[in-house]
Amino acid sequence: MKLLCLSIVFDARACSAWFSNIVARHGFDFHDSTTTITYSDWMQAGSAKNSKSHGSWLLATFFGIGHMHPGPGTWASAVTVALWWIVAHFVPPAWLVSVAIVLAAGITLAGIPPSTVVARESGREDPGFVVIDEVAGQMIALIGAPLNWNYLLASFILFRSFDIVKPFPLRRLEDLPGGTGIMMDDVGAGLYALVLLQLWLHFVAR
Repeated sequence: MKLLCLSIVFDARACSAWFSNIVARHGFDFHDSTTTITYSDWMQAGSAKNSKSHGSWLLATFFGIGHMHPGPGTWASAVTVALWWIVAHFVPPAWLVSVAIVLAAGITLAGIPPSTVVARESGREDPGFVVIDEVAGQMIALIGAPLNWNYLLASFILFRSFDIVKPFPLRRLEDLPGGTGIMMDDVGAGLYALVLLQLWLHFVAR
């Protein structure tokens, strides 16, 4: 009987501690006499915690690649190169440049709204897990690049280098509002990589 009583007391204390911990996470304080916890308060707190625009998060993180570590941006760029290499084999050679331009422009425009949403919901100006900007920038760098592994690798290295170093005026582009600022600095890095690679192809690699 004594063991049974001790067990009941222990379980009650454990449940109380668990419940207090859960409620505290939602900003309620049992020690504040002015706090009254209602069912409505509880439901609103739970909804606020779980309210994410899942479509925007899915696109902004490029289907979760933004959560890969280390270097989510590098992962996103590498996956973009691999996907382009696969897709390009199903595109007639004469259409490769046009398709790459359309994809780059489409990804850039489609990436701005979800990047804005995720930045607002996460409370960060440029969240590291938002990598749709790297996808757009890398796609720009791949425009006109031959499908040989060495040129694809060169495109990847050039883009990542410019994206990290951010030569003028890329850092100023980051100051643009919302998703525009998130996307445009990577678009600029992609353009730098594109120009440099094309100069190499046309004037050095001949």
